[in-house]
Amino acid sequence: MAVDPERIFKPINIALLTVSDTRGPDDDTSGDILEERIKQAGHKLAQRAIERDDAQQIVKRLNNWIDDASVDAIVTTGGTGLTGRDVTPEALDQVKEKDIPGFGEIFRSISYRTIGTSTVQSRAHAVVTRGTYIFALPGSNGAVKDGWDGILAEQLDSRNRPCNFVELMPRLKEV
Repeated sequence: MAVDPERIFKPINIALLTVSDTRGPDDDTSGDILEERIKQAGHKLAQRAIERDDAQQIVKRLNNWIDDASVDAIVTTGGTGLTGRDVTPEALDQVKEKDIPGFGEIFRSISYRTIGTSTVQSRAHAVVTRGTYIFALPGSNGAVKDGWDGILAEQLDSRNRPCNFVELMPRLKEV
């Protein structure tokens, strides 16, 4: 990361959604890791929730957060695999205005160094809609570390050069 010391850090408000049929508040370890990293980076955890692997429930939650002016970005963990219950990318497709294809590509490149070809089973995904970024990470602890440490920590830091997601936020709603 090329942090420009001349730039001022601008914290953003991030909502965190765990998608799982098996995890609850007491054992949501990937959500805990992300919450810790969000706060350590200097951002605010705006909201946190767990939803079952149900596309319509995920869409409802995403739309509520997208419409909440206090939420700048949403990070999800879980539901990005290949099984029938993995529906997070399909939920994102229902709310998206634009894909951010490079996010999934970079994620899989980073993940390849950790888990090899098994990374092809990941459908990590990112979109932007109505001025809100949504990043979908797999549900494993290693995957959320790879996604946050390797991509989001830099791109959600307003000091990152040559560019970052934060500096684009004021223009996301332009037509």
